[in-house]
Order: sequence, then C-alpha cells, then structure tokens
Amino acid sequence: MSIESIDGCIGCGICVKTCPTDVIRMDPVTNKAIIKYPADCQICHLCRMYCPVDAITISPEKSIPVIVSWG
Repeated sequence: MSIESIDGCIGCGICVKTCPTDVIRMDPVTNKAIIKYPADCQICHLCRMYCPVDAITISPEKSIPVIVSWG
C-alpha cells in the first residue's frame, strides 16, 4: 500500500477531489476520508500535498521523490 494512513481527517474532501485514480473516498458514516482502493494508488502525492491538516501519510518504502521543478 502506498498511502499508509489517514489520521486526523477533518472531512473536507480535498483529497478525494485531487486523487486522479479515485483511491480515497469519503466514509458515509464518519464523513472522513478512507483509503478505499489502495492498490490503485500511483503515489502522485497530490492528496498529501493538498491536505490542509497534513493527515495523509505515504509509505516511505514505496514513495518516490516529488519533482517540483525541472531545473
């Protein structure tokens, strides 16, 4: 699994909107983000970068460096 955990979610849904592969969904009971399809994660880091409370942890052993510029 590349997304290791979602701890401290405030239920804003930004991670769900930013995930290009639909890995994260909102739990209808708790109204918090959950990892629904971990095998589909492409380790793009968008969920982690846009989370306003830094609730998403990506496994370091499967993580790739984030490229922020080419130069």
